[in-house]
Amino acid sequence: MERPDNAREQARRLRLMAFDVDGVLTDGALYYTDEGVEIKAFNTLDGHGLKMLQKFGVAVAIITGRKARCVELRMQNLGIDLLFQGVENKWETMQSLLAQLGINADEAGYMGDDVVDLPVMTACGFSAAPADAHDLVKRHARMFANKAGGHGAVREVCEFILDAQGKLEDALSPYLPVSGQ
Repeated sequence: MERPDNAREQARRLRLMAFDVDGVLTDGALYYTDEGVEIKAFNTLDGHGLKMLQKFGVAVAIITGRKARCVELRMQNLGIDLLFQGVENKWETMQSLLAQLGINADEAGYMGDDVVDLPVMTACGFSAAPADAHDLVKRHARMFANKAGGHGAVREVCEFILDAQGKLEDALSPYLPVSGQ
């Protein structure tokens, strides 16, 4: 759901979109094997949304407080090189990334679900949250998805951004049947 404070205009300017993992790319549940290996479930719809963003010129980054090998493997699978795990101060990491890429905070966005994400979300030009985010986060997000974290919320936000940039039709057209067939 879009807020009336020009979320679409802010999404139109995005050159970088960063995402949290737990509660955004996953449902927030943490699973451990008996050996202590952390396991997470990722949504394939979300993954395709991230790939579409990249393909149509929006850099994608992952900035998360936890560190898990499965996150590294999933991001390798998606071709996402801007992966920052075990981050205590997400805004500091975002500032370093912005400097590295030569991008202003107004041209960046962040999707988070909990209060620890608020400093980076409120500093960026665009912010988003899944439907099941903490209430305070939803109050400060420029846009929040109708879907929950790990259940298509990221895809919803990716498509919102592509639509705002006039690229969604092109992103989806390869999957539509050719007329006359």
